[in-house]
Amino acid sequence: DSSTSRGLGDVYKRQILIQAAVGLSFVLLSLIGTHFLGPKQSKAQNRKNESFECGIEVEGNARTPFSVKYFLTAVLFVLFDIEIVFFYPYAVNFREFGVAGFLAVLTFVAVFFLAFIYVWKRGALDWDK
Repeated sequence: DSSTSRGLGDVYKRQILIQAAVGLSFVLLSLIGTHFLGPKQSKAQNRKNESFECGIEVEGNARTPFSVKYFLTAVLFVLFDIEIVFFYPYAVNFREFGVAGFLAVLTFVAVFFLAFIYVWKRGALDWDK
């Protein structure tokens, strides 16, 4: 019986390896194929592919650096927004979790509240700086 279960494990490993090889070969074939089969750009097409907005000529470079505040705000938003996702299981099953669950969620909230206070004190939420 143990040899049968060991044999099934080998079959599953082999199937996973085959699927990984097929997936990797598809990716490699796609990357190489697009290089050879895709359109070739000439210098005349470079002018054609330039940015054009409502008939106004382009001024400067579109790749101007942004303040890190925008990215920091985005990361903080995602961090504190994901926090809300973790409240859903507690909200659905709060009676089953009892006091221990309440204390765990209270600890979770306290950690995020301390993080919020830290971010606020460090000035990450001040737009005037």
